[in-house]
Amino acid sequence: MRWLSVSFLVIVLDQITKYIAESQLDLYQSIPVTSFFNITLAYNTGAAFSMFAHHSGWQRWVLSAVAIAASVMLFTWLRQLKAEERWQSCAIVLVLGGAIGNLIDRLLYGHVIDFLDFYWRTYHYPAFNVADSAITVGAIMLGLTLFGYKAKS
Repeated sequence: MRWLSVSFLVIVLDQITKYIAESQLDLYQSIPVTSFFNITLAYNTGAAFSMFAHHSGWQRWVLSAVAIAASVMLFTWLRQLKAEERWQSCAIVLVLGGAIGNLIDRLLYGHVIDFLDFYWRTYHYPAFNVADSAITVGAIMLGLTLFGYKAKS
């Protein structure tokens, strides 16, 4: 359960960075950082890659319910892991922290605040945030365990 501090850190970093982005930028305003990266404020009312974003509003509550259910399942899974299963524990708490970070946005604002905008020439990868990054890294770590990867102690 000591791993929960990692989830807490993800949530805090996520909410602080979203607050800074929203307080410093207007919607869709971009600040160029490099030749392939901008800080751009965007709101996502849908799921990953803005899936369901253009629907009537039901997605806020359905995606919130999914995040709550997933968080309960992840917490339960985490409690069942052995102390030496550090790789899986780390992966789970990253996903858990990211899910809760985005859930906070959905419940408070009705959308997720995104601001990390990577691009190549005219193609822009969908904007994302710290919570999305934690979910992605955690999911990749969990995926690796499915293929037999075992972290060295």
